[in-house]
Amino acid sequence: MYRTHNCNQLRKTDIGYEVKLSGWVAVRRDHGGVIFIDLRDREGLTQVVFRPEENAEVAKQSHSLRPEDVIQVTGKVAPRLPGTENPKLATGEIEVIPNSLTILNRAENLPFQLDTELSNEDLELTYRYYDLRRPRLSRNLQIRHRVTQATREYLDSQGFLEIETPILSKSTPEGARDFLVPSRLIPGKFYALPQAPQQYKQLLMVAGMEKYFQIAKAFRDEDLRADRQPEFTQIDIEASFVTADDIYTLTEGMLAAIFKAARGVEIPKPFPRLTYREAVSTFGSDKPDRRFGMQLVDLGDVFAASEFKVFRGALDSGGVVKAINAKNFAEITIGQADELTAIAKTFGAKGLAFIKIEDGEWKSPIVKFFSETEKEALRSKLQIEQGDLVLFAADKWEIACEVLGRIRLRIAEIQKLTAGSERLDFLWVTDFPLMQWSAEENKWNAVHHPFTRPKMEDLPLLDEKKFSEMRADAYDVVLNGVEIGGGSIRIHEPELQAKMFDALGISAEEQQTKFGHLLRAFRLGAPPHGGIALGLDRLVMLICGEQSIRDVMAFPKNNRGQELMTQSPAPVDPKQLRELGIKLGSDNS
Repeated sequence: MYRTHNCNQLRKTDIGYEVKLSGWVAVRRDHGGVIFIDLRDREGLTQVVFRPEENAEVAKQSHSLRPEDVIQVTGKVAPRLPGTENPKLATGEIEVIPNSLTILNRAENLPFQLDTELSNEDLELTYRYYDLRRPRLSRNLQIRHRVTQATREYLDSQGFLEIETPILSKSTPEGARDFLVPSRLIPGKFYALPQAPQQYKQLLMVAGMEKYFQIAKAFRDEDLRADRQPEFTQIDIEASFVTADDIYTLTEGMLAAIFKAARGVEIPKPFPRLTYREAVSTFGSDKPDRRFGMQLVDLGDVFAASEFKVFRGALDSGGVVKAINAKNFAEITIGQADELTAIAKTFGAKGLAFIKIEDGEWKSPIVKFFSETEKEALRSKLQIEQGDLVLFAADKWEIACEVLGRIRLRIAEIQKLTAGSERLDFLWVTDFPLMQWSAEENKWNAVHHPFTRPKMEDLPLLDEKKFSEMRADAYDVVLNGVEIGGGSIRIHEPELQAKMFDALGISAEEQQTKFGHLLRAFRLGAPPHGGIALGLDRLVMLICGEQSIRDVMAFPKNNRGQELMTQSPAPVDPKQLRELGIKLGSDNS
């Protein structure tokens, strides 16, 4: 037996007992011949004290210990000396006085110190198995485990079956680039790794499974960032004979169970709901962070007859004039003003108009164009006070909202408006556009995916080809400005699905080639169904308070898609390529 207790288990009630502990040497301190060891395992730390007067031979042996050596100690639990207790440690009132020490394995020269944060992420990922010994990362993986356990227990209690779907599947247009896997047995043919189990879970509904879920691996060959990896995990859910309200209730209950298990907190239900139009118009985002104010205010009625040509021109051409009031931000620096202007231009605005309220004055080149009536209306609508900074956008609705939404988030970041906030602001965003026009491709694309059902009242618009006016029976669940999941009620009728494909420019031949299996299934009695998928990695990241999903994954890729620990991706033996019928070009262009 290697141990009787873990390193976070012993308390004052254990004083006097003989115990056995095993773990890693986290810290070694030499206090004049008395050696103090912080012994660490997955659960925490216990202080072990080697004193020559109590066991000279064991104390002598302890002098050779180095950080990250793996050891086993047997000894008695004793109270710490008065004044040396550590209230920050669960085991901070006791220590272990060993009568034996066994060195199970020596650690060689360490690549870096675990108590130091590195700026070299590639080095950390190269030695990921070592880096995971950090208590923070170990804790994150334990929380991830509790999240998946709570998910399974809750969905099981609601009658859902956990069913696995294939990893080797067929390449279909899902919105991102597929990872392809060549087939050796059928030369020239390729599998694709699934971007989501979307079609399989719908086929399970046709199969009569009624309630399905899966902690599913998904794969997308796209550029990486803090909350994106080429392979990721989602909580995938589908159910038959449900409405959107049923999915809302189910998801809220599951998230309540998850946060109770992972953080010990109760979250209020039901979640508030905003339509896509309301969210974007008020917060400039379809995943709004509502933990601070600074809402977008429409000023169309204020400037409808204005002599200020920039605002009047935007309104006359069918656009909008909107503004936000950044409270107590009139002392914006030149660098910050330049940054906000650059953000505005990046997202389509020609510039950024603003007013500073300083020393009782409105300071801006545009103020001279405003009438007293317009200024009074602005003061009332925006609640303008001394020290405020008002920023305007006059453009098409989409551009004005996005520009101010991006600026709103950046100002909140500069002002640290959410720093230290413990608020959990859950929100449903509903009624998304069904399709969006791509000028580059000269075609309509599905906003979510081609299996999303239009709102029932908008179905006539499909035949009228008024695609821009159609709304989807789709929904996203948002937490603190981060989309953690999305789903929809699906199309289950073959005729409606074929019409949707046609609207998206997918020919009848392509429909049969890419989706024939789904259309055939729908002709054999498909029930009404819908579902949702939540990003497990992103959800755990928020629960843990991390900034990157890499910190809640055991073995993530870096921002170039490389897994540095095993040096993946890597060259393969030419024989393997020959077996697959693949010949590499002379270059990678």
